[in-house]
Amino acid sequence: MRTLKLTLEYDGTCFAGWQIQPRKKTVQGTVQDALQRITQENVKLVGASRTDAGVHALGQVAHFRTKSRILPEKFFTALNGLLPPQVAVKAVEEVAEDFHAIRQTRLKTYRYVIWNAKVRTALQRLRAWHVWDPLDFAVMKRAARYLVGRHDFSAFRGSRSDTKTSVRTIHKVTIRRGEVTSPLHAIEITGDGFLKYMVRNIVGTLVDVGKGKIAPKDFREILRSRDRKKAGATAPAFGLTLVSIRYS
Repeated sequence: MRTLKLTLEYDGTCFAGWQIQPRKKTVQGTVQDALQRITQENVKLVGASRTDAGVHALGQVAHFRTKSRILPEKFFTALNGLLPPQVAVKAVEEVAEDFHAIRQTRLKTYRYVIWNAKVRTALQRLRAWHVWDPLDFAVMKRAARYLVGRHDFSAFRGSRSDTKTSVRTIHKVTIRRGEVTSPLHAIEITGDGFLKYMVRNIVGTLVDVGKGKIAPKDFREILRSRDRKKAGATAPAFGLTLVSIRYS
């Protein structure tokens, strides 16, 4: 058996998320079907991150095992020929047979984009959350510093999450303001793993900080409380993009 690693980019707008679900269009199911057509095998595709419905990806990683002797460059051409316009394969590599897209993940980076202006955007409507109220990004940066380190992130954990522990390590949080004339801003978070809705719940709470509803020191107390009810609302899915996944 051979193991091949895929790096994928996709627009999550029309998908019910990454993970295969009965009678729903998913990214995993779409790519897996294409692989089965190419190999004529019952291929099982394993993705590194189970992105939610509407969430996008620039660097999703997945692997599959096959008896096929088709070369990686042939898989690359065939997949991009079969997949819909919303999904693109950026790379296909043959890797060690024991490679696992989930278990060997070391760091993931997500980016959340905010359109902060009175006037809504037409071109960015499926990529950015439109926040009407002015945001104080300096205050948001101060609050975001409390996220760095190893913490229990239960306060930002989505309901019905099936993970055994809420403890994660955040390595870096960057808040980038747009150019002087641009209302497009981004929050990037890098960590060893993320809980269900964790990034979107963090962003929703940081936006409340930017609006002046929550002070930075209170943001720290929300994190320490481990109480989801004390945090802000969940930011919309369409503003979130999985940027990259790193391996050792």
